[in-house]
Amino acid sequence: MSTPPLAAQPIRRLTLRDLTACADLSENRGWPREEHKWGFLLTAGAGYGIDDPLGGLVAACVVTEYGPRDRPDLSAIGMVLVADRYARQGVGRRLMRHVVAEMGPTPLTLHATPYGRPLYEELGFKTTGRAEMVRGHFVPDGEGPQVATRSATAEDLPAILRLDEEVFGCDRTPVITRLPAFADQLRVAEEKSRITGYAAAWPNMETHVVGPLIARDTETAKALIAALAAHTDRPLRTDIDVRHGELLSWAKDHGLEPVAFNAVMTYGIAELPGDWTRRFAPLTVAAG
Repeated sequence: MSTPPLAAQPIRRLTLRDLTACADLSENRGWPREEHKWGFLLTAGAGYGIDDPLGGLVAACVVTEYGPRDRPDLSAIGMVLVADRYARQGVGRRLMRHVVAEMGPTPLTLHATPYGRPLYEELGFKTTGRAEMVRGHFVPDGEGPQVATRSATAEDLPAILRLDEEVFGCDRTPVITRLPAFADQLRVAEEKSRITGYAAAWPNMETHVVGPLIARDTETAKALIAALAAHTDRPLRTDIDVRHGELLSWAKDHGLEPVAFNAVMTYGIAELPGDWTRRFAPLTVAAG
């Protein structure tokens, strides 16, 4: 029996039942399986995929919406993957066009690799920034922190949500409230009983990813990273906005090596909302 043509395969919404298929697709393209991250994204956002007639998925991506449920202020697209055997057949373009149409007038953002950037430019996305991924075992310098940090508690959540919305520029409550369960560490910086920054470290294969990283200033961001590093034996990984050159230099001086650059792209808006001066790293490049 012949299989139906690829163009006839519908694009459908993914659920947690597709978690293994999504991880298999990641592995097929040479990425880590990242089940923990896929589970978070499929729960906090919406997945879209095309089934492979031979089993598994031809392609997949996730969309995370921020702001009012009925009229989002911003949507982040991530984890755009096409199975190797279907590469360069227009599958990724078809999936992205479908997602852009589904989002309607909602502004969009994504982090693009050099490989994916031409497709997104063809669809109308514009490069509005860059992020640099750094990775490695953090090496402390022996100096005490300049800013006090501590583990976050349940009582801190309302203040964290207020700070996050102020800095990110959109309400991310459905995502941020999942951080305590998703992350191994969630820390806040505090001055005179006021939270001035927060950061999480969540497990991803053999590393801990630092994100989100929101802080009043660079010294606060440094203190949060150093505190997270002090409570893990894993290498750290994070994606820092290149405009925060001082933090990037400091991270590299403390053992984190440059890995790659991604383009931060937007569709429907000239730049991301919020205050970039206090937004140092995303929760994950897949969700902003």
